[in-house]
Amino acid sequence: MRGFATTSVALARTRLELLKIEAQEEVGRISGLLVWAIAAVLLGVAGLIFLAVFFTVLLWDSHRVLALGVFSALFLGAAGIAIGMALRLARQGSQLFAASLTELRRDQAMLTQQDERA
Repeated sequence: MRGFATTSVALARTRLELLKIEAQEEVGRISGLLVWAIAAVLLGVAGLIFLAVFFTVLLWDSHRVLALGVFSALFLGAAGIAIGMALRLARQGSQLFAASLTELRRDQAMLTQQDERA
C-alpha cells in the first residue's frame, strides 16, 4: 500500500509539472500573437498615414512622390506580413494540456490493465 501511495504521488507530481510547462508554452504563444497583432495595427496605421501624405504630395513637385510611395508600400507590406503572422498563430490553435491529457490516458490504460490482471 505504501509503494502504491509513493508511486501515485510521484505520478501526480510529474503530471503537474507537465501541466505547468504546457501553461508556460501557451502564455508564450498568446504573447507572440499579441505582439504580431499590435505590430499589424501600428504598421497599418503608419502605412495609411504615408498613403494619405502620398496622395497629398502627388500634386506637388518631383521625387518626393516616389519616396512617399516607396515608404507607403513598405509599411503596408510589413503590415500585411504582420497580419499574416498573427492569423497563422491564431489558426494554429491552442495545444494547452494536450500532452498532459495524452499521458493521463496512458496512465489510465496502464492502471486498467493492472486491475484486469489482478
